[in-house]
Amino acid sequence: MKRRSLISLLLLIAALLPIGARAQEDYRFDIGGGLGMTGYLGDANTSNLYQNPSWDMELLFRYIANPRWAFKTNFYVGGLRGDSSQMTNVFPSDETYKFTTTFYELGEMAEFNFFNYGMGEYYRKLKRFSPYITAGLSLTLWTTSGHTYAGFTLPFGVGAKFKVNRRLNLGLEFLMKKVFTDKLDGEMLSDPMGIKSSFAKNTDWYSTLTFTISYEFSKRCAVCNYKE
Repeated sequence: MKRRSLISLLLLIAALLPIGARAQEDYRFDIGGGLGMTGYLGDANTSNLYQNPSWDMELLFRYIANPRWAFKTNFYVGGLRGDSSQMTNVFPSDETYKFTTTFYELGEMAEFNFFNYGMGEYYRKLKRFSPYITAGLSLTLWTTSGHTYAGFTLPFGVGAKFKVNRRLNLGLEFLMKKVFTDKLDGEMLSDPMGIKSSFAKNTDWYSTLTFTISYEFSKRCAVCNYKE
């Protein structure tokens, strides 16, 4: 009887060991995509960011440094629209302008989570939900009125992440993006007020509000406490 009890105890311990190991698992990378909407502020819309909303799609790849920090490479494609006839202000020439464009953006972002983001490992106080702040640098390409332009973009904003399970994440992110050129809305609107723009001074911005789904992979360490 004692021998059977000992064997049963050993089997129970063996069955519980994998559970303990899984509690220590986390992942180094995160890949996914998202859909959302865009807004535009510039010479053809100076006040209401979502006067003429459009769409965006995102592909993302994250390196998860630790529960607080992540570094994201993202690729956006989306639309932007503007119409100066909807503004109360008028141009000196009394003309009105409208534009529609599709943009392509490749960027690098750093993310800081307000909480230790993750599941399991209660001694690390991991949370399934965390808001975060983010900023980075992007290169944006677009075509307006038959001309193709490119410019550096400074994106920054806020977001929130939620873990559905250990690998699956849902996210919502809002970014404002300053374009370091005044030709986002086309050549005709690059200097409508006669005020010369420069690399650091212009009036063109756009935003993305994107809902994302992502999946983590590549175990950092499956059976030990070592963290890369």
